Amino acid sequence: MIRGLLITFCCMLCCTVTTFAHERFKLMEEPITKSDREHWSFQPIQRPELPIVKNTKWSRTPVDRFILATLESKDLQPAHEAERTTLIRRLYFDVTGLPPTPEEIDRFLADDSADAYERLVDRLLTSQHYGERWAQHWLDLARFAETDGYEHDKLRPDAWKYRDWVIKALNADMPYDQFVRWQLAGDVIAPENPEAKTATAFCLSGPDMPDINSQEERKHTLLNEMTSTIGSVFMALQMGCAQCHDHKYDPISTIDFYRMRAFFDPAVKLARNQSVTMLASAGTAGTPSHVMLRGDWRQPGPKVQPAFLRVANLKELNVDAKDTKQQRLEFARWLTQAEHPLTSRVIVNRIWQHHFGRGLSASPSDFGTMGELPTHPELLDWLSAELIASGWKQKSLHRLILTSSVYRQAGRPAVDSAQNIIEWKKSLKVDPDGALLSRFPRQRLDAEVIRDAMLAISGKLSDQTGGRGVMPPLPRELRATLLKDQWKTSANVDDHYRRSIYVFARRNLRYPLFDVFDRPDANSSCSRRGNSTTAPQSLLMLNSESSLKCAQELAGFIWDKFGSDSDRQVTLLFRRALGRYPTQIEQTELTAFLKSQRRLLSSEKRPASQLLLPLTDAKIKDPYAGAALTDLCLAILNTSEFIYVD
Repeated sequence: MIRGLLITFCCMLCCTVTTFAHERFKLMEEPITKSDREHWSFQPIQRPELPIVKNTKWSRTPVDRFILATLESKDLQPAHEAERTTLIRRLYFDVTGLPPTPEEIDRFLADDSADAYERLVDRLLTSQHYGERWAQHWLDLARFAETDGYEHDKLRPDAWKYRDWVIKALNADMPYDQFVRWQLAGDVIAPENPEAKTATAFCLSGPDMPDINSQEERKHTLLNEMTSTIGSVFMALQMGCAQCHDHKYDPISTIDFYRMRAFFDPAVKLARNQSVTMLASAGTAGTPSHVMLRGDWRQPGPKVQPAFLRVANLKELNVDAKDTKQQRLEFARWLTQAEHPLTSRVIVNRIWQHHFGRGLSASPSDFGTMGELPTHPELLDWLSAELIASGWKQKSLHRLILTSSVYRQAGRPAVDSAQNIIEWKKSLKVDPDGALLSRFPRQRLDAEVIRDAMLAISGKLSDQTGGRGVMPPLPRELRATLLKDQWKTSANVDDHYRRSIYVFARRNLRYPLFDVFDRPDANSSCSRRGNSTTAPQSLLMLNSESSLKCAQELAGFIWDKFGSDSDRQVTLLFRRALGRYPTQIEQTELTAFLKSQRRLLSSEKRPASQLLLPLTDAKIKDPYAGAALTDLCLAILNTSEFIYVD
């Protein structure tokens, strides 16, 4: 009896508190001032005039004029042009995420036509591998994975369809404004097109807990995470803290946050114990949206109507549609209007970042007060205006950057004259981190690219595309940490050699090589990966089963070509792994290594079954010579030159 009265009292108290918060609590909101909009990222985008430069012969595209003008103002000169072998390797990895073959390098070096480089750029941008490479950048932002995360990390059976849609959209050069609109309201724009609905998986690609007791809490968490992600990915604004309180630095109020969330509130339909991956189309408004006081789902405050973010709403547009589906479409259109101050700037900055390792603003998902100022603000605006003028075509922007002189700069000093050395030392002193691009910044390959390159140079990389994520073998001790059946090694061995973008993306477990080389965990949007240098990286590259097998397969490829001819073995190894011929010193030393390593292995008198032999169908008469070649292949896979690109 007493227990029942207590429960009734608590329920009445809870209802009273909720009613009070709902009906009586009033939030104050500071107006957006002229000073707020004076911040560089909220200024209207205007195409500036091309700057005047002294060195009129260096520039190939308008991009160069802006970079060179800044360098000249610092009394710096750009670095010399990189060698063609360096350029083709840089370009292949950048655009396709794969190394060029020796035949592709020879063809480029033999082409002495004036537009040989430009035609190579065009060919790579039309390759299917372009979409596979650049989709991974977007999937980092979309916090893409094929599982829910949290304790049970349950499978999302159709999540892979979103990954395939991104690849297809990029390969087709879908205009970026359409690319954005489909991910926010594709189900409304093209309701008859299943791919348009698949695109909305962007909104719900983050972690989820389908079995949580309160589905109301689950929806609140999903909506807040989605709103924060949309703000950071498309507008580079860190809106997440505004779910609890007004932003401490940027002109974004709590009410701003929940007004924007209200666009998506009706489109999140949940069922207990079921993953939700796409937005659900909804008609007329249902349950009203509220500000959640202090971000607490149990404390709904004042009602709010969908409205555009005030500080970025330069034309002061209002939401007209009453249909909730159309309201979401209105938001997508507002975000991709040519007059929006952020959308084009943000994607231009991201594309620049992936070409040069650093954005024009070094905080790609924070253009607010605490973000980094652009090093070249006029260039950022010029490129943003150019993107819009091109019909939001990303490949057009890529080509503009890739064919520029600044992209073709060397990342190493030229030692052919004392003046070049002086200029290089001045570059290091005045531009120590390379932010002004007085030289090309050396970059480490991403985790997925390292794995793909290892498979490609050994001749094993599969060309199969699309479909469900595949599961290559994992070390036994790692599988033991998972719940039952969370990693079923793909029965089809060919799947083990597919590109890394098709490797199953489990939120609670990253493939070992991806883990040590800084792939994000997909629990939140990642705009810029870490770039660590750690002992586990070397340990994995030297000792893991996958690295050893790759070295054996590469050795087998070389053995099939040249047998036990050590000179030709060294040459082909360099050409496939490093994209160049060995120097005379390298050729001599590594040929000598093969001989000395063979003698060492032979002196140990180990049976062939205990040697790392090349994986080949050909008969190896001298197993010690074969094992020595495998050792050399493993060593080359562990060189900085293989892991980094100049």
